[in-house]
Amino acid sequence: MLKQLKAWFEGIRAPAPVPTGALGERLAANFLEEKGFRILARNWRDPRDRRDEIDLICRDGEVLVFVEVKTRTFSALVPGYFTVDARKKKVLRRAATAYLRQLHPPPATFRLDVVEVTTRENHEPEVRHFENIPLFTKHFRP
Repeated sequence: MLKQLKAWFEGIRAPAPVPTGALGERLAANFLEEKGFRILARNWRDPRDRRDEIDLICRDGEVLVFVEVKTRTFSALVPGYFTVDARKKKVLRRAATAYLRQLHPPPATFRLDVVEVTTRENHEPEVRHFENIPLFTKHFRP
């Protein structure tokens, strides 16, 4: 009897949805590669402090690009671009600094980009790319 109930409950569960963040990051990476970016790392974390994460690290020519991917549904009240606030920038700055300190020599030019992926049922996802978001001070040195 217990096995029958267990099988019945498992049968009525909804299928697990595709994780929205992973889908958005995959779409963002494909979009950037089509624009000529080269993906160097995905979901990079500082080995000494695993809390902070950079979604994508890319090369755009000679420029090192840290990419924050924000995935939202079409009905979201706040677009993904606006969720990269001062608090999130502080986390990104800390992670990006850790990444830059491990490079010898560090690149001369680097920047932060935000890629916003908007999903909508029965429609193709919309991808928007915002380049050169202020993250570091003008005279920043890693």
